[in-house]
Amino acid sequence: TDPACPMAGMNQTQVTEFALLGFSHGRPFLFALFLAIYLATLLGNSAILFLVTLDPHLHSPMYFFLSHLSCIDLCYSSVTVPKILANALRPQATISYRGCLAQMFFLMWCAGAECALLAVMAYDRYVAVCQPLHYAQAMSRGTCAMAAAGCWLWGLLDSAVHTLLAARLSFCGATQLQHIFCDVPPLLGAACSNTRPNELALHVSSIFVGLSPFLLVVISYLCILATILGMPLATSRRKAFSTCSAHLLVVTLYFVAANLNYNRPSSGYSLVADTLVSALYCIVIPMLNPLIYSLRNQEVWGALRKVVRVSGTP
Repeated sequence: TDPACPMAGMNQTQVTEFALLGFSHGRPFLFALFLAIYLATLLGNSAILFLVTLDPHLHSPMYFFLSHLSCIDLCYSSVTVPKILANALRPQATISYRGCLAQMFFLMWCAGAECALLAVMAYDRYVAVCQPLHYAQAMSRGTCAMAAAGCWLWGLLDSAVHTLLAARLSFCGATQLQHIFCDVPPLLGAACSNTRPNELALHVSSIFVGLSPFLLVVISYLCILATILGMPLATSRRKAFSTCSAHLLVVTLYFVAANLNYNRPSSGYSLVADTLVSALYCIVIPMLNPLIYSLRNQEVWGALRKVVRVSGTP
């Protein structure tokens, strides 16, 4: 514990709430902005889940994993945005101590699960493009179910470690978080006890939960690119690339934003930069994912048109 902090040796459960300093300006604008993003996220990801469930043509491994990605994105937004909206309407933005730990737990769970899932989705595209004759066997229903369950479990274990370490932290003086919601970096910045175990866990997690899946994605897409360039027909190359380009864009956006959020310099970012990076990482990207996957996806649009025709039939 830090001897300069008179409360460092006290039980941290005496901290009842944190003040969130990211709401100092523009509350009406923040409320309108995050409400619009949240509604778009709910609509887009729910539509993906709805279409994948109803249309037999979308009962394939790629769309099975896409439905899990939509579940994660719905959880991402629902963990943070409703509390943000409530705080934007209050004179003082706060979150309870237990609520903060719970929010951080579910946020890290989603982060770990999404990193693993994006790697699994890249492997699925690798098998589909590079080994099409073995696709049915390699990506069987049982294999896909175990892979999806493994992604959720991987995120859960990672989140449990960070949450248990965060629960051991002590806070002294004004319990203020330089953010608009609870996450590991702002919580470590507010702590007055030893945060080295937390920082070490964050760095180890960045390697195994963040960097390793990203490297698997890179390797998968290098193999995919080599296979596509070796295809004799331009139409075949175009079709193969179109099935992978959306996933590659999602992966790039997600891992870049996650790296900026959790591997910040020792001096940290400004409050505004922190808010922008975190909002991009776990609020804006979940809204963009269904748009990216559906804009150039003829199968999704075909399923949507069939649903619209059926619903419009008297």
